[in-house]
Order: sequence, then structure tokens, then C-alpha cells
Amino acid sequence: MGLYAVAAGVLAGVENRQGSIKGLVYSSNFQNVKQLYALVCETQRYSAVLDAVIASAGLLRAEKKLRPHLAKVLVYELLLGKGFRGGGGRWKALLGRHQARLKAELARLKVHRGVSRNEDLLEVGSRPGPVSQLPRFVRVNTLKTCSDDVVDYFKRQGFSYQGRASSLDDLRALKGKHFLLDPLMPELLVFPAQTDLHEHPLYRAGHLILQDRASCLPAMLLNPPPGSHVIDACAAPGNKTSHLAALLKNQGKIFAFDLDAKRLASMATLLARAGISCCELAEEDFLAVSPSDPRYREVHYILLDPSCSGSGMPSRQLEEPGAGTPSPARLHALAGFQQRALCHALTFPSLKRLVYSTCSLCQEENEDVVRDALQQNPGAFRLAPALPAWPHRGLSTFPGAEHCLRASPETTLSGGFFIAVIERVEAPSLTGQSISTRVHTQPSPKEKEETAKSRSRCLHATLHIAAASG
Repeated sequence: MGLYAVAAGVLAGVENRQGSIKGLVYSSNFQNVKQLYALVCETQRYSAVLDAVIASAGLLRAEKKLRPHLAKVLVYELLLGKGFRGGGGRWKALLGRHQARLKAELARLKVHRGVSRNEDLLEVGSRPGPVSQLPRFVRVNTLKTCSDDVVDYFKRQGFSYQGRASSLDDLRALKGKHFLLDPLMPELLVFPAQTDLHEHPLYRAGHLILQDRASCLPAMLLNPPPGSHVIDACAAPGNKTSHLAALLKNQGKIFAFDLDAKRLASMATLLARAGISCCELAEEDFLAVSPSDPRYREVHYILLDPSCSGSGMPSRQLEEPGAGTPSPARLHALAGFQQRALCHALTFPSLKRLVYSTCSLCQEENEDVVRDALQQNPGAFRLAPALPAWPHRGLSTFPGAEHCLRASPETTLSGGFFIAVIERVEAPSLTGQSISTRVHTQPSPKEKEETAKSRSRCLHATLHIAAASG
């Protein structure tokens, strides 16, 4: 099935509440997922405009066999998109018969609303805001390469490396082919908004992971040393799991659980591409995993990123412009599940540190869940102060909530996010080194020696990719 027919099917599925745009796009089995997702999102964003133009031009009356969702996709391509792909075939010929009328109706609509640009026809909530202007963050996969060699590779491609950013203002000012290293997070490169690296050879070879800035925080703050046993409780789609594996240097064990078989299959592909060999995937409900199982007796670290409302996700805001807070009933159900999952995780007998995170902006899923879980385990666990240099802290809803982190497009140039680091009280304090180790510091002499030994290996791997792509 062609691009336009599949896109129309996704739009119809969204309208009939069969799923989200992203979910329906991935389940469509269309080969070029990125192309399909972009077309559907943009058509959806201009939906009201397209409906008005199609109705005024009488397109569906004239072409009775043309279904409404397909008409909307085709008119978007003709008037607002990049033009028909692959020549357009019969659709280009069909729309060609109505092209003059459709363009005239679009022009008339602009005059009627007193605007000159297509974008000005959008409702306020559908216009590009902070979310659409976020930089492109790229995590270097240290299992396959190293930051210096990735920087060299991009420089050979004509990019200009500006060094480590000193502030978020440096990131906001990025333009053209300039890029930076994140001011707080190692191995995180920053490119201008809308930089497309999906077809880049280093990404396709697993040397780069396209990951939101805030999404890199959970694994970094959990910071399990190599050789550790770690549980990733709700693991798919796998970016955080791959980050954990890089921190472990593929030494140790990650037990990764998820209930969605399709997401796990995609995750297995991602992990294989990233060169990860220390992860054991299981299609299983984390709540059904027994803490007394001997397999988990050495689990000292748990990353819990449970299902949430997604109210902080940039992709959700692009799919549903102006999307508001979830309903109270949905929030209550989600928070109940999240609290059960967190309390369950805290029962693992050897647990030393846990990171709880969501991509939600809602207090009910964040501070409230953490507060209630700590209250159910009085004296056993505490919130660890996390990343003092991070500017956006937890809401002051209970003592210690300021140790939690929040993220947003406005304050941290990332998607909306929440992170809490919880440590067992009986364990020796891991706070000092663990919560800030991965923030940029000068390497020790031993680290410099290890880097020198590994540099030739990662340089060879990166140059091999460069030669293959040439």
C-alpha cells in the first residue's frame, strides 16, 4: 500500500480512537516510518484548514470515490507539503484537475482571515511553539565509539564543533551546521532544531542514539558501575536500556521487562544495533516478578519508568496540538499503577538505588507517587539530592521534594520530564559520587590511560563506518 493510502488509514484510526499517531504508524508496517509519521502529523496539524479548503472547493462532491482522509492527505501534499512523492501517480493527475480551484480557495481563506502565511491559518495551540524548536540531542554510544571520534567525523562532513556549551543560551543559539557538547551531560551532542540524522551512517550503525536530553537523566543518575545487576522495569522502547548498558560497559546484567510484544521486538533490534550483549529481555509484567527469585538477589539498581499520561512528551504535543491535562479518572488510574510499581520495586531485598521517572507534567504521577511510596516505607528509603546544577526542581509538595528533578521545553530545552532518585537508608551513602559522577569533570590519570588504550579501537570503528558510507 502506498504512502498516501497508509497515511489516510492512520488518520482514520486516530479519529476512531484506535490508537495514537505514533502507535498506528509503527503498527502499519510501512517501510519508511519517519516519512509516514511526518506526513500524518503535519496533515493532522492543518486538519481544520484542509477541511475548509476541501469543502469550499467541492472536491468530495466532484470526486465521489475519494475518501475524506485520503483527500486531506493529498490536498496537504499539493498545497502545503513537499509536492507529490515519486511522481504522484494517479493521485497527481486526480488532484491536478482541481488544483486551480484548491489554490484559489486557500488564497481566499488567507484573505478572509487577514493572514499571509500558511502557518498563520493554524489555531494558536497548533502553531509551532517551544516544543518544535527544541535542539536535536544525540547520545554517543560508547559501546561502539567515543565522543572525540564522532566529533571528528562530523567535522569532516562540514559541521563546525563549538566545544562544550556553557549555558542553555548556547544551545538556543545553535544554527546551521554548528553543534555543541551538552553543558551537563557527557557524550551528549547538541545540534540545531530540525537537524535530521535518521539516515546518518553513524546512527544507522548504532554509534549514535537519538534521545531527548531529559531522557538521558534516569540512567545517568542511576549510574550502576560495570558488573552490576540492574532491572529496567518498563523497558521499551529501549533508549534508557541502551544507556544503562553503555554505563555498564556491557559488563553485568540488565533484566528488562515489558508487556508489549511489538515494542519488545523493536527494542531487541535497537539493542542489537547498539552492540548490547548484557541485556535479558522478558515479555512480562514487572508487578508479577518476584523479588525473592534467586535470579534477582544481586540486583542493586532499578530503573522504573512506568506507563504515564505522556503529558510532557513533545511527540504527543505534535500529534495532538493543544493537548491538555489528562482527565482526573485517567490520572487516578495511572497514579495507582505507578505507586504499585514503585512500592513493588522497593521490596527487592538487595536494592541500593532506584530511579523513578515519567514523561508527565502532572503532580499526581510524580511528586505524589514518590511521597506516598516513601510514606509506605518509613525510614527505609530516602530521596537523594540529584544533580544540583539542574535548574528545574520538584514541586514543593512535601519535605525533600526539591531533591527531585523536573524538565520542560522552557526551562531545560527538553521534553517534559520528572526524575526522583531513591536510596536505601541502610546502605552507605552513594550520593556524592553517584549522582554527579557523569556530569563533566576532568578525567583522572587512570581514566586518561584507559581512554588512550580504547581510542584506537573506537577510531578504527568510526573510520570503518565512514569508509562504508563513502
